[in-house]
Amino acid sequence: MTLDDFFKRINEQYESKLPFVVYRKPNEIKIVSLLQKSDDVFAVQDFNEQGFVFAPFDKSREKTILIPITHSETIFVDSEELVGGGICLNRTVLSSGSGSNETDKQEHIELVQSSINEIKNKQFKKVVLSRKEKVILQENSPIALLKKLLDLYKEAFVYCWYHPKIGLWLGATPETLIKIDGKKFSVMSLAGTQGYKGDESVTWGVKEKNEQSYVTDYIISSLDGFSDSVKVSGTQTVKAGNLLHLRTQVSGTLSRGVNGLKDLLYRLHPTPAVCGLPKETSKQYILKSENYNREFYSGFLGELNMETQIAPRTGKRNIENRAYTVNRKHTQLYVNLRCMQIKANEALVYVGGGITESSIPEKEWEETVLKSLVIKSIL
Repeated sequence: MTLDDFFKRINEQYESKLPFVVYRKPNEIKIVSLLQKSDDVFAVQDFNEQGFVFAPFDKSREKTILIPITHSETIFVDSEELVGGGICLNRTVLSSGSGSNETDKQEHIELVQSSINEIKNKQFKKVVLSRKEKVILQENSPIALLKKLLDLYKEAFVYCWYHPKIGLWLGATPETLIKIDGKKFSVMSLAGTQGYKGDESVTWGVKEKNEQSYVTDYIISSLDGFSDSVKVSGTQTVKAGNLLHLRTQVSGTLSRGVNGLKDLLYRLHPTPAVCGLPKETSKQYILKSENYNREFYSGFLGELNMETQIAPRTGKRNIENRAYTVNRKHTQLYVNLRCMQIKANEALVYVGGGITESSIPEKEWEETVLKSLVIKSIL
């Protein structure tokens, strides 16, 4: 299948008002699409299902949606390059300001200051506050927007997700929630943000270091009872588009007899990287204070219980087994950050940042502006 044929199929699916997802994993060239055969809404029940999952920030407000393998056609294409290149991120950043007005800015700064006061009063240790911007679309074709994201953000999980009864979302997220391959797993702790200025050798402040360590410690504690062999990597600076973050990898092997993926996911999600600490207290504060519904922003999405064929090792001792392969399940879920929702001729761009006692409200505002450019650079 050629690239043109691939995107033509997806466009036909969209014009027929049938659900689909298109995605590419970080640093890969394979682009995959699941084309659902009906417009039914399939909700995840116990996370033993198989397909592509799309989960909200708050599971009490929205259902977790599945595009099931059994009700879909799967197509894919390999591509090194895409039409729609020529995007210069640095040029775009220099020419793009915030789409928000002074009222939006002042309201966000006041909310950050109020949250800092709550932290000083020991209500919680950290809270992640978000906002959304409306951008009038010059290009309202989701396929054209997807091509730009694919072309620009090769190190991110890039996707376009559509269901006529739920909505249209696109994004390029840098953050993995969890990867499970057989019994092996890894979880990403990603927090702390500063703008990329041509050099990844930067100095991090106490605020960013604390923010990232909160996430790492939370992940480790969440894995208690699910793994007896947790390993924690060193913390690295990583580049994501026009931003730098602090990243730590937590990995290990799931304990024998542990099959409760649903329990594990909801112990992890939402992590302090998108919610806060303690989780429930900060979450209730977010629901009360943000004055809008995040919907699927800062939820999670990705492959659920997909099957991979594992070929046996080659060698003299395995000659008789070379014809056999083993099917092994894998799950790869990502946090839905750096994303937008398309409604009519508008893009709703979602951004947020972690607030701690040492936060400075004006800098927190500036961080959300920087994050908004990841998506606004392709609009």
